[in-house]
Amino acid sequence: MADSVQRKPGEAPANAQPGDADSLSGHIDQNIESVVALQRRERETVSLSQRSVERLSRFIGRPMYLVSLLGMVAAWVAYNSTAALWGQRPFDAPPFEMLDGIMSLVALITTTIVLIAQNRQARLEQQHTHLALQVNLLTEQKVTKLIRLIEELRRDLPMVKDRHDAQATALQERADTAQVVSAIEEVGLTRGLEKSKPVKGNPPK
Repeated sequence: MADSVQRKPGEAPANAQPGDADSLSGHIDQNIESVVALQRRERETVSLSQRSVERLSRFIGRPMYLVSLLGMVAAWVAYNSTAALWGQRPFDAPPFEMLDGIMSLVALITTTIVLIAQNRQARLEQQHTHLALQVNLLTEQKVTKLIRLIEELRRDLPMVKDRHDAQATALQERADTAQVVSAIEEVGLTRGLEKSKPVKGNPPK
């Protein structure tokens, strides 16, 4: 008999088994909550001055900043170039030395703000890279352990014919990170393509 009671989206039915609640969507929700908690913790560790700099950096990265800057320069040049025609005295006559100094100061401040914001983003990306590496290494260890347990189970079951699987034997060994890094450096993946070495055993034609 169908469940006639209306349920909210994502709510388990009344006759659902306890294991049904542990669904794929539940795991996705937990992963999202973990990522949100990580981002919240990163935001809480940022100082007030750093937040102000990052707000300015986001404003500088918008097209409106460039449009405003170009508009100010155009108005500055137009007024000081035509002020004499209206009987006014230009406050920065050509070649616009005051404008040149102001633009140099603006460029210096803009560069400093962007670099400060980029430094923090680089630190966050490095932390995320380390976190992803640790998770990948842990996953590799779990998979290696599972393969080892399955192979032991296959050998112990009397109804399964025992056989030697070279690939399964190789996969039971944990990956040596130092060896992987050495192999990457050997083939030249960490350098430019023009400086890369050919892979051993595959000489260039």
